[in-house]
Amino acid sequence: MPDPKPVARSYTPAAGYHFLTPFYDFGVAVTTRERVWRDRLVRHMALGEGDVILDIGSGTGNLALAIARHSRDVRYLGFDPDEAATRIARTKTAQIVPPPEFRVGFFAASAIDDWPSPSKIAICLVLHQVGLEEKARLLREARQVLAPGGKLYVTDYGEQRSRLMRLLFRLTIQQLDGVQDTQPNADGLLPVLMREAGFCDVRELETFRTPTGAIAIIEARKPGT
Repeated sequence: MPDPKPVARSYTPAAGYHFLTPFYDFGVAVTTRERVWRDRLVRHMALGEGDVILDIGSGTGNLALAIARHSRDVRYLGFDPDEAATRIARTKTAQIVPPPEFRVGFFAASAIDDWPSPSKIAICLVLHQVGLEEKARLLREARQVLAPGGKLYVTDYGEQRSRLMRLLFRLTIQQLDGVQDTQPNADGLLPVLMREAGFCDVRELETFRTPTGAIAIIEARKPGT
């Protein structure tokens, strides 16, 4: 019998191409105002002692660094399919206490059975890089592992509402990552997909205008207490 929830085996790597991975941090900092929205994301997450954070698409470890700047006594778990990016993440975060934990692979709920249920999940700059079916699958898997009442924070290119943002998005991200995977984000489908995955209280917290288009922080909650 075929697997009813197949896990993706392809993805767009950091910076679009594997050979650009070493330059990803510089590029994303310049083109997305990354320090601004990552710090704002961590503030919105309102992390407390004992929180368990799952970062789906942890990349080169920048969210782990941002969390360490603002919070203590939280457990950070990072998951990413890119082995090269994860090596960079482990090096960059080696001095953080408690140490972040990283795992390489294509995310699925079954892949983290030995990790505790996260109280909060972050998915940053990931969903615009995968197809529509994979966006939906990742959100369903995230809901499955999230603790009841836990929060999901998606930070990604969202609806491009102005002519300027649509133009910048088209000339940059869509040239690098392709139109097919990125257009649903530009059309504002992320909140719809989050609701369809079973999340409630979906709301856009902030939007940041960047040289590559508008990036939104979207919060949702898993029903339960």
